[in-house]
Amino acid sequence: MAPLLSPQEARSIARQAAADATALLTGAVGGVGEIRHKSSVRDLVTEWDTRSEEVIRHRLTTLAPGVPILGEERGMAGDASAGSRWLVDPIDGTVNFVHGLPLFAVSIAYEREGSCVAGVVTAPALGWEFSAHRGGGAHLNDRELAVTSTAELHDAMLATGFPYDRATTGYNFAEWEHFQRRAGACRRLGAASLDLAFVARGWLDGYWESRLSPWDVAAGALLVEEAGGAVTGLTGGKFRAEAGHAVASNGKIHDRLVSELKAVGKVWDHVREADPGA
Repeated sequence: MAPLLSPQEARSIARQAAADATALLTGAVGGVGEIRHKSSVRDLVTEWDTRSEEVIRHRLTTLAPGVPILGEERGMAGDASAGSRWLVDPIDGTVNFVHGLPLFAVSIAYEREGSCVAGVVTAPALGWEFSAHRGGGAHLNDRELAVTSTAELHDAMLATGFPYDRATTGYNFAEWEHFQRRAGACRRLGAASLDLAFVARGWLDGYWESRLSPWDVAAGALLVEEAGGAVTGLTGGKFRAEAGHAVASNGKIHDRLVSELKAVGKVWDHVREADPGA
């Protein structure tokens, strides 16, 4: 069994690890170096992804020895059956990073018994640090966060993302068009952790996406919840980062957002079949 950290301890450690990666990446803007492809031509990785994960892992293992770490680039280190773990995305929004667009992030979450209790999302190029621990609220730097009060979908600004194989599957395009016609506005920013952080901040009213990894959404989902919002699976069931899909909102539009997703049709059948609790 891995040592169990309190939410406050985990938040403090995650902030220190994220600060190390943020300092590293701040110096990398404008000089990304070698770019490689992973699962597809759209799935990019740079030397900075691996370097960022290395500095994060070093800080986490130094401050919380024995806690397993699941990272995007190096996978699992430690006992996968332990009662706690870190989830690390060293650069969320690598495509933005490669193009010099400042909308990229470092995301670190701490899960205990399957539930995220602390999380940090930083935007290195913008000087933003979003952080939260269970029961302690969510903050942007030193400012406490609260979701919006938008009550109608036609007034709401939403965000989503698309998978790397969208050229062959067309995945999420029906939903995108659906909400372009029904919501106040839709945006595609390119970093799931920031999409969720922006819901917590009140810059967005809602977000949906599927085919994600747990390190993409765990920290951001906690931010939304601690800012007073709602996070569920795509069809309204309990949110689980491991499931790889999420709907997040200010809470007031959540039922409508979920019902509209269901109304799109059979596109969600595969989600319900794979994860009946979604």
